[in-house]
Amino acid sequence: MRVKTFLVFSLFFSLAYPWSLATAAPPSDVTQNQANLDFPNTITFQATIESTAAINSVVLEYGTRQLTCGEVIARAFPQFAPGQTVQAEWTWDMRQSGSLPPGTTIWWRWRSTDSTGQETVSSEQTVTWLDSQHNWKSITDDHLRLHWYSGDNAFAQDLLTTATDGLARLKNDTGLAPDQPIDLYIYANTFDMREAILYEPGWTGGLAFPEHNIVIIGISETDLDWGRKAEVHELTHVLVGHLTFSCLGGVPTWLNEGLAVYSEGELDPGSQSQLDAAIRDNTLLSVRSLSSGFSEVPDKAYLSYSQSYSIVKFLIETYGQGEMTTLLTTLRDGASIDEALLKVHGFNVEGLEDEWRRAIGAPPRAVSALSTVQPTPTFVPTIVPVSGAPLAITPTPLVVPTSSTSGGDDSAPPSGPPLTLTLALLGVCCLLLLVLGVFALGVLAFAQNRKGGKNA
Repeated sequence: MRVKTFLVFSLFFSLAYPWSLATAAPPSDVTQNQANLDFPNTITFQATIESTAAINSVVLEYGTRQLTCGEVIARAFPQFAPGQTVQAEWTWDMRQSGSLPPGTTIWWRWRSTDSTGQETVSSEQTVTWLDSQHNWKSITDDHLRLHWYSGDNAFAQDLLTTATDGLARLKNDTGLAPDQPIDLYIYANTFDMREAILYEPGWTGGLAFPEHNIVIIGISETDLDWGRKAEVHELTHVLVGHLTFSCLGGVPTWLNEGLAVYSEGELDPGSQSQLDAAIRDNTLLSVRSLSSGFSEVPDKAYLSYSQSYSIVKFLIETYGQGEMTTLLTTLRDGASIDEALLKVHGFNVEGLEDEWRRAIGAPPRAVSALSTVQPTPTFVPTIVPVSGAPLAITPTPLVVPTSSTSGGDDSAPPSGPPLTLTLALLGVCCLLLLVLGVFALGVLAFAQNRKGGKNA
């Protein structure tokens, strides 16, 4: 009886449910799946997709391995001829979207749907966005991976040792430490470096990309001293960017750049001399003005870096590296710089300037320099597109360009026509309207006379 019951149940199950299993199309087969790089301009994704049923939808999903405020998946819709075998291709043009830093990991996959509704998602593939014209070599040490192509092993080892020592000093002085490996791409010179990334200023010597854990610098063997400082400077930006990564707020420029310069060690004699002169002559810039971008005027830019270093040095040496870490994490949690300073130190930006000026022997702030209460902007979280601008790119200038903005010309001609010409044109218009009015009245009178004659 049990056998018969089982056979009946099996027969019922096979009659009720098998057709969807028997007629379901197998998943599509994705072959020749590749990404072709034309660095630094484009990357072209290609694949051949085959199915037993006609394929009527193909979507390319792609993105990069980076810090974001949420999962970011970009989608492209390549053109193709529907059929059981389709050739799909789509090109990501960095010249339109903005380029990625060398060394970025790009991932992609294909999502296809056939006429039966069967959807297939290919396995995820990755490629490293990097030029192939250089013979890249690599050495590693703990959290650092240094890539270079020009210079001998001793040159690369020197830079790696400097970077490792810089990270150790940063951890001791500021509490900043890497939580993931950082890639340093060392180009033979600044020209090669600028060729590898689009739309960067001509004076750029190094760039930090905290969201990608990548630093790129142009360092020649004849400029090694500058290169050692530059890599520690940019590494600091990566660590600060990682520690403070948030969609809620940001780090003021004086704090970010001040930490980076502080990590290099003492100021060079020229920068120290300029700072001393500004203290003596009472020409220091206000701390509030250093919270946003620095001036393009060379003297002010150099003073901005030196002064930021001095402010950060005062905070660390007066209150300790633990308080500096707390200040950064408070900013990460969405506090403004005034709110963060009040919470950690009990004073706002102006209070910080007063304390700092007192510590370095500078004259007090002038009364006219006292700021009024201003509303604090609210930061709205956004999701940064993978092809968009980097979250934090910090250039290390070799030469700061002067502003190209020119002043107004007091002798410029008036923008409107002369008064006499205006009155003359107005008179002509009135005369023309009068003539048109007389003509219209004449036509009306003539029509009335003709109508009166017919009625008689």
